[in-house]
Amino acid sequence: MYQVDAFADRAFAGNPAAVLILDDWLPEGVMQAIASENNLAETAFARPNGSSWDLRWFTPVHEVDFCGHATLATAHVLATQWNIDREMHFQTRVGDLLVRPGDGGYCLDLPSFPPEPLQELPAAIAGCFGGRQVTCFRNFENIFVELADEKAVRAFIPDLPAISHIDPMGLAITGKGESHDFVSRYFAPGAGIPEDPVTGSIHATLVPYWSKKLGQNRLSAFQASARGGHLACRLVGDRVLITGRAVTFMKAEIYLP
Repeated sequence: MYQVDAFADRAFAGNPAAVLILDDWLPEGVMQAIASENNLAETAFARPNGSSWDLRWFTPVHEVDFCGHATLATAHVLATQWNIDREMHFQTRVGDLLVRPGDGGYCLDLPSFPPEPLQELPAAIAGCFGGRQVTCFRNFENIFVELADEKAVRAFIPDLPAISHIDPMGLAITGKGESHDFVSRYFAPGAGIPEDPVTGSIHATLVPYWSKKLGQNRLSAFQASARGGHLACRLVGDRVLITGRAVTFMKAEIYLP
């Protein structure tokens, strides 16, 4: 098992994910137990499928449909430990995810999930913003709230018990950036993730949202968590391209009962 800091150019930055490359799936309960034991935002499991790989992701609490940073971490492990130097195809619950290595980093090629209108916030979190939100929208797995600016995003104090009530959905907040085009933060306490350091998957919706709002297809994004992470983004048709780096922090041998 490998632990990789994704969307980082050094250890102790970005978002850590565990990665296991398997010959075939372990029993689902065992994979969940490994993820719970790791207590990281995501543990990724991949197995070969012809010239591509099947890929699944588990939080400490349950399996999820979509994860960007653990996809980047998996590609990094395949590139550095399995010497895969070509475009990598991953079969997942949300369709085909592609990762292209190059220039010291990786380009994630993800499906775009454009924002869906949301007339009002769920009652559980409506009081978290005191009426200060600019607008709100959603996709298939998250609620998104735009705040006034980057300062408001950074100053936001999450009510994690309240946010946990919208599980299995998470909450992403975003705002126009100062030194980046936009910033964001992400909370999914119901999935065992109080605040995620850097979340690739939410950018599959944030990029089309900000691309339309700012009138540009190339965007610089920053996730303003304690660890933080920069994402270079581009909207190309119905795909979102995100470029980032990754660093291996640990290689471990695990013992199953």
